[in-house]
Amino acid sequence: MEDGSLATNASPRIRSLDVLRGVGVLGMLAVHIQLFAFPSLARWNPTAYGHLEGLNWWVWLATSVLADGKFISIFAMLLGVSIVMQSGRGGDRAMSAWRAHVRRMTALLGLGLLHAYFIWYGDMLVPLALCGTIVFPVRRLSPRWLLVLGGLVFTAGSALSLALTWSTAQSDPVALASWREHWTPRPAVVALEIAQYRGGWTEQMAHRVPAALETETVTFITNLFWQMTGLMLIGMALFKLGVLSAARSRVFYLRMGALGFGGGMLLISLGLWRSFATKWDLLDFTLISQQLHYWGNFFVALGWTALVMLLCQHGWPLRPVAAVGRMALSNYLLQSVICTTIFYGHGLGLFGRVDRAGQFAIVMGVWTFQLLASSAWFRYFAVGPVEWVTRWVVYRRRPGFLRSPAVDARV
Repeated sequence: MEDGSLATNASPRIRSLDVLRGVGVLGMLAVHIQLFAFPSLARWNPTAYGHLEGLNWWVWLATSVLADGKFISIFAMLLGVSIVMQSGRGGDRAMSAWRAHVRRMTALLGLGLLHAYFIWYGDMLVPLALCGTIVFPVRRLSPRWLLVLGGLVFTAGSALSLALTWSTAQSDPVALASWREHWTPRPAVVALEIAQYRGGWTEQMAHRVPAALETETVTFITNLFWQMTGLMLIGMALFKLGVLSAARSRVFYLRMGALGFGGGMLLISLGLWRSFATKWDLLDFTLISQQLHYWGNFFVALGWTALVMLLCQHGWPLRPVAAVGRMALSNYLLQSVICTTIFYGHGLGLFGRVDRAGQFAIVMGVWTFQLLASSAWFRYFAVGPVEWVTRWVVYRRRPGFLRSPAVDARV
């Protein structure tokens, strides 16, 4: 999760990046609410828990086609942008760019570990920090080579998933049987996860810790590393080409949006049709549907990016969205605090009790609060609270917190 605070202090704000970051952090909540509110398997296999009739069906379908996997892709690209925007001295005359970058990624990693193991297992800060550290040395490559390298790495993630699944299916029946067992929504397993998250904070740890560890090891090595790293490199290239600063023509963004939304939604729709046709068979989902989603998510993310750039070019009143983006890290963590308080046992204990339509109503409530609160915050403060602490840790000196009347705060 990259945010404005982790860009160099000396970097000027680019309004389109703040808006895109705001859209990303708001959009991710529409996806993550499933993991906050339902047993984890229900995100991947909607037949595992809950009902899919009526409005619940449409909420799930819209989330799958337009949101799931799209906004984290945008954030990965924006982290690549942040790395490119670093000045030669990382915003500090006494600090090299590499040293400043390592401190930023270490701070992000530390926040991610605390988030994953003490609040919510679905954290994405840890994989973003690890991948962000790796891509730093190639930030000066030309856009052409960044696109080539990013495309190859991103494709490697797809190829590795196919190879591992096929190999397991052909040569390791024991591992395949265990995999299928975890994929099947067994009532006892689902009931246990519900009981854990309706319980106190200590009881939740029995599920949270192994789930977070699996994301940071197996899932990271086999999928997230390749996907996030490739997207960061592509984000670097798009920024250098002026795509993410709303500097290209209206026709360019219209074509980009049409290709992104059109191609991506088609791939995802084919994957969903296939999954229902095969009754969410594990191997078929992994070998075909998941691959269609992997590529479809990337294209729809480009579609959202093009739409945001067009809105910025046309001068839409997006100041509240930009405010959310300026304190994206604070808002991202706040979403976890709010939602775990609503759904987990140390709060209201609504885990497993709110259907998908109700979940989206909660999402809209959180969106409204964050848009209003972020806008109000920047009337008095120069930076978000978590961003302020992060800068202090990185640069080893306390940055300004209150908004100065002399500073142009336009976003």
